[in-house]
Amino acid sequence: MFSKLISKLLKNDIKEKVSPKPVTKKEKTKVAPTRIGELGEYKIDIQLDQLPKNYRYLSDVLLPNKKSKSGYSQVDHIVLTPYAIFVIETKNYAGTIYGDRNRAKWSVNGKFPMLNPFNQNYGHILAVKSFLDGVEDTNVVSMISFNRRATFKVNEELRKIQSNDLIVYDTELSDFIARKINIIKMLNLSALFSDEVIIHMYNVLSKANITDPSTREQHVEKINELKDQKVDANASTEVVNCDKCGKVVSAKIKAFCLSNKNRFDGKIYCFEHQK
Repeated sequence: MFSKLISKLLKNDIKEKVSPKPVTKKEKTKVAPTRIGELGEYKIDIQLDQLPKNYRYLSDVLLPNKKSKSGYSQVDHIVLTPYAIFVIETKNYAGTIYGDRNRAKWSVNGKFPMLNPFNQNYGHILAVKSFLDGVEDTNVVSMISFNRRATFKVNEELRKIQSNDLIVYDTELSDFIARKINIIKMLNLSALFSDEVIIHMYNVLSKANITDPSTREQHVEKINELKDQKVDANASTEVVNCDKCGKVVSAKIKAFCLSNKNRFDGKIYCFEHQK
């Protein structure tokens, strides 16, 4: 009897040792939008670092632009190569991107409007060209880069390497640049820009780049102000109040609340009561 008791205790001890512990599911860490933007730019920098050593590139360039409503153009990336100049606009939207090259408005998931990024980037191209002598439109390739959280429903031509307007994913940026240059090489017997000219263009753009934090902050504030004015101009004249405190809210806040029905249950709250 004593031996049976010992045997039973040993079996229980073994079970306790080998029994797996309950696995607790870890909550997915949410990444702040600003952090997502930083990670996106980091991935693009990795792509651009893979380009040949005689190429030059600049990132986050703020250039004076008299034709811009803010007085400046903020260019995400400029790549200088012997065969073309690539001006790159980056986007961090998630969802299906619907667009046509000839339409002023595109959309995300068919319901959230966005400006045609190529029209936006053309303004950047004009700003870049204003500082560089002898650069024609045909020497510049406009590239719009999205992260992999986006899916494209756009003109097929915008994905074809023959086009000077290209929409790409951030992970294929260096590949598309290399392929585009190979196409240009087939059409041109010699390079358009020597290494010395590329260095000169790099120095000119670097010198023109505005790095003063206060000026950059003013530029962002002006852009946001223009966006708010556009939203208000397109909105109804109906006065909308916060459902919690009765405070009058802007058309932008109304649109935000209504586009997040799961969060606000179809109600409209001022900024203070959205928390």
